[in-house]
Amino acid sequence: MPKFAANLTMLFGEMPFLDRFAAAKATGFSGVEYLFPYDFDKAELREKLDEHGLTQVLHNLPAGNWAAGERGIAIMPDRVDEFRDGVHRAIDYARALDCRQLNCLVGILPNDADAFDTNETLINNLRFAADALARERIKLLIEPINTIDIPGFYLNRTEQALQIISDVRSSNLFVQYDIYHMQIMEGNLARTLQKHLARIAHVQLADNPGRNEPGTGEINYPFLFRHLDAIGYRGWIGCEYKPRTTTVEGLGWHAAQMFET
Repeated sequence: MPKFAANLTMLFGEMPFLDRFAAAKATGFSGVEYLFPYDFDKAELREKLDEHGLTQVLHNLPAGNWAAGERGIAIMPDRVDEFRDGVHRAIDYARALDCRQLNCLVGILPNDADAFDTNETLINNLRFAADALARERIKLLIEPINTIDIPGFYLNRTEQALQIISDVRSSNLFVQYDIYHMQIMEGNLARTLQKHLARIAHVQLADNPGRNEPGTGEINYPFLFRHLDAIGYRGWIGCEYKPRTTTVEGLGWHAAQMFET
């Protein structure tokens, strides 16, 4: 039976952030994820999780200057120290929030980047992060992202992520498989999920086109939910979509799925 986590960044974006935990619980979610916790005190976030009986499923490593358009720094040779400091900061938050998975957004490839230096930097950074997280029993994830929503993003296909994992040579590095992104970049969702299930630690969803809730686009989500259950996926499914109208009005799919299971 799928376990769904509310992405607080996307689902409840109109609310003050600390109010979103109560909203997630009220709308039937038992887990939450979001982009970054770093603007808030760890104890305050922990209190919200405990108050509403929620599991912190996932957050990202620090990803550079988000407001300025940066989407990760793991590929940047001149920012290795910043990346490593970010790993330690993310672990500090993950410990406090009992978060067992951290995602690394690898970054947008600069126009003047050297391909060899970029790849070597990424591999070394991920090896460092995977080892540091392993000591805390926290999984490190990398996420392929489509190049329409984020042009120039370095990692954009499942096979590329798996090759990076092979190059890093760590048992603590996994794929965060976003169904929406991978429908755009490669399709073949069911076969890919089944073939690479052992390396997929977290799944996210949105429909395509539009990145709205399931049932608004071309992806057959009832089939995929049954498929994930049948192939033995036991992780969380993060609901990282933009409600077409309001969050509550867009949750009919979630209520139907809960009733079915």
